[in-house]
Amino acid sequence: MSKVGQPGALRVAVRMVLAMAALSASTAAFSQQSQPQLEGALEEVVVTGFKESLSLALDQKRAAVGAVDAIVAEDIADFPDLNLAESIQRVPGVSIARDAGEGRNISVRGLGPQFTRVRINGMEAMSANGGTDAAGGTNRDRSFDFNTFASELFNSITIRKTSAAEVEEGSLGATVDLRSGRPFDYEGFTMVTSAQASYNDIQEDVDPRGAFLISNTFADGRFGALFSIAYSERKLLDEGTSTVRWQAGPGGAFVPRIPRYDIYQHDQERLGLTSSLQWSPTDRTTISLDALYAKFQAERNEIFLEAPGFSGNVAGSNLSLVDSVVDANNTMVYGVFNDVDIRSEARHDELETDFTHITLEGTHEFNDRLRVKGLVGYSEAEHDNPIQTTLLFDATDVDGYSYDFRGNNRLPVITYGSVDVTNPATWRLSQIRLRPQTSENTFKTVSFDVAWDVTDIITLKAGPQYKKFEFETTALQRSNGTTSTQEGVVTGLPVTAVGPYSELARISGNLNVPNGTPRTWLIPNIDAAAAQLGIYDRSRFPLGIEPALGSNYSVDEEDTGGYVQADFKTFLFDRPLRANVGVRYVETKQTSSGYTFTSGSPLLTTVERTYDDTLPSLNVALDVTDQFVIRASAAKVMVRPNGGGQTTGLGILAPGAAVGINGANKTVTAGNPLLDPYRAKAYDLSFEWYFAEDSLVSLALFQKDIDSFVQIIRSTGDFSTNTLGLPNSVAIAACGTSIPDPATCLAGWQFSQPTNTEGGDLKGFEISYQQPFSFLPGFFSHFGMILNYTGVESEIEYLSATGAVAAKDDLTGLSKSAYNATLYWENEKFSARVSAAYRDDYLTTIPGRNGNLVEGTIETLSIDASSSFTVNDHLVLTLEALNLTDEFQDQYVGDSNSDRLSYYHHQGRQFLLGARYKF
Repeated sequence: MSKVGQPGALRVAVRMVLAMAALSASTAAFSQQSQPQLEGALEEVVVTGFKESLSLALDQKRAAVGAVDAIVAEDIADFPDLNLAESIQRVPGVSIARDAGEGRNISVRGLGPQFTRVRINGMEAMSANGGTDAAGGTNRDRSFDFNTFASELFNSITIRKTSAAEVEEGSLGATVDLRSGRPFDYEGFTMVTSAQASYNDIQEDVDPRGAFLISNTFADGRFGALFSIAYSERKLLDEGTSTVRWQAGPGGAFVPRIPRYDIYQHDQERLGLTSSLQWSPTDRTTISLDALYAKFQAERNEIFLEAPGFSGNVAGSNLSLVDSVVDANNTMVYGVFNDVDIRSEARHDELETDFTHITLEGTHEFNDRLRVKGLVGYSEAEHDNPIQTTLLFDATDVDGYSYDFRGNNRLPVITYGSVDVTNPATWRLSQIRLRPQTSENTFKTVSFDVAWDVTDIITLKAGPQYKKFEFETTALQRSNGTTSTQEGVVTGLPVTAVGPYSELARISGNLNVPNGTPRTWLIPNIDAAAAQLGIYDRSRFPLGIEPALGSNYSVDEEDTGGYVQADFKTFLFDRPLRANVGVRYVETKQTSSGYTFTSGSPLLTTVERTYDDTLPSLNVALDVTDQFVIRASAAKVMVRPNGGGQTTGLGILAPGAAVGINGANKTVTAGNPLLDPYRAKAYDLSFEWYFAEDSLVSLALFQKDIDSFVQIIRSTGDFSTNTLGLPNSVAIAACGTSIPDPATCLAGWQFSQPTNTEGGDLKGFEISYQQPFSFLPGFFSHFGMILNYTGVESEIEYLSATGAVAAKDDLTGLSKSAYNATLYWENEKFSARVSAAYRDDYLTTIPGRNGNLVEGTIETLSIDASSSFTVNDHLVLTLEALNLTDEFQDQYVGDSNSDRLSYYHHQGRQFLLGARYKF
């Protein structure tokens, strides 16, 4: 039996509630008898303080028809958290994934970031950054990178967990609406500034952060203008260990593919600008022009001391096993080896994301019953990674190399025999990798909505929408015009005299590296190498797309559709009933282009297709009493295909196949431009008890029947057995001189190709509690608490390359349990709170690569604190602390009995001291 109810039980309950509501609404549609007056719109509230922001958000939730949660800024240009993703995780059902110590993406009700659609000022947008490989690298899918933006740019976030016809398609998890400030939000002249100093206990630097907003209205409030700016700098030291997964080694036991210690150095700048002009020529007309610009710049160094010889066929590697211990899970947790190749790796990235978002919105009321709204918008996100340079120093045939996970399965002892890893004479230059890349996405949107209050009970809504989405990504690598990797070609360079272009790297004392493991080693100095070796001289080191065809593709979508919807405000058994029922139709014209290397050159292929969806929806909210609300929703939903997570993102839609070699990895990655979207039926049923002022206890049940799913089918085998029709000559060309033996070249390839599968069911529940403790005496009356818990489960059938069921497991990205807790204290002068956010383990790849059953991420518990002191009506002092427990990012491979280390890093605690001043 399911932990959250029998399959179909929620569907039956939702249908019964909706049937009663539909009967009531249809009766009301033909009845004009006098009815008691429903409550009017919420009054405008000037929010100051955490408690008031919670109160207003609760009012918005209560007034909605569907399942809606909101977060409201505590004051002007003062959002409750430093990062938007970290703010949203307080909402029931929301969990976040972090990169470089801050929230990057969100998951809602067990569905990953690629299933969540984000709108800014009413228009869909996508922001894409470049992350570490462990965090998914460059974002090439439909997920939204929240770390592009400073939180001070926004004054509210709305999370819509159920669908309505008036909200455009594209979400299976939630639609998240971000809203920046407008001049009509404030009365007259407003000016606010803030400044903070940020300190990280690992980096031990002080970084600046600041924001400024100015707004005013003119001509008796008919015209308004607003401008805001936010800027921050951030340096971060990120240390840990990794293995790049495990695979079968000597005797069939699993060994770490590339056991290593890692140092990441981040240097980031974030700039955000907003402007808004509003004009209200009459009391019935408002025109708003909103612009948002964000620039996220970063430099990142990644440094490793590693042994790549366990990962496959590496030239010069012929390691032999001296001693070992294999545990009950067939994992070689300890090994001593001779003839091991070791490596010192240094990578330098320079990254920049420019995001531009402009919307023009107009509303007009013809009379008290007829109104229209129009929106025209343009959004563009350009991510550029012009420098991604990696240099490798190798030392071959090292005797006495060992690793030992017995004492700590996350921080192993790694020794390098008698080799001095700090001595330049130990090393030789083996590879120069140059991999610049870009990604760009744009949205162009036009929509028009009309609403007609037919009666006091019924409002009819309708409107068309046109949206064009364009995505293009490029990548270059060292090339001689073929797919053969040139990164190991270092002929004519001083490969053994590495001293002039090297330096020492050290792990700080903040990572508990076990005794015996080197904390200091020699690494390539990329700046010195650039000056001495001329690695950025394209005449000496030519670049081309040929070795990187899988990252050169484009996807365009034209979505044309519209909706009709009827809203009802009536009564059922003399209790207020609110409902909407409608249908949205959309046609998607998709054009995708990708490369295949054939006949000695890249061949660009373009495939066009068209598909359409009809998406009905029904939402009902019944006020059973003045304090108790029941909501029910049912809808068909769709999400256009995307890879997400650890896959090729939107490259799954690109025609063709990319054949490539990266170190010891030999991969064939194919696309499928004929993929159908994810399609599902969604059901929600919730019970909300507003038992006291600003208080809530609620239970929400939800189920999604996923009828159409997109899965990446992975397999390993000889290239000659591939089902894509690729001749062996393609593989041999890719191997080139790095793997000259044809038999060795053709063996051990990893194939991946997307396909549609049947999906499965996802079901779960949310429990929420929120209350200010105003009923307590004196000092204790200023306390309050927010608690929520989410339980989710799913069962998806994952197929093998033969089409057989390889595994039945959870949806990737789904945490079965998640909770958030906040305890706060606030009066007119002082405010303080501490928050905890927990997310259970979740899977990232099924089946796993290299013979592992699964790949996943271990549970996390993050604790943050915040406080402020109001000096007077103008000045507020703030102190914040993030990640107080210094939580590690912990990824694993294996199965239910073994969690073999994949990635284990920490970024330290962050403290911010600042002040805000209102003029």
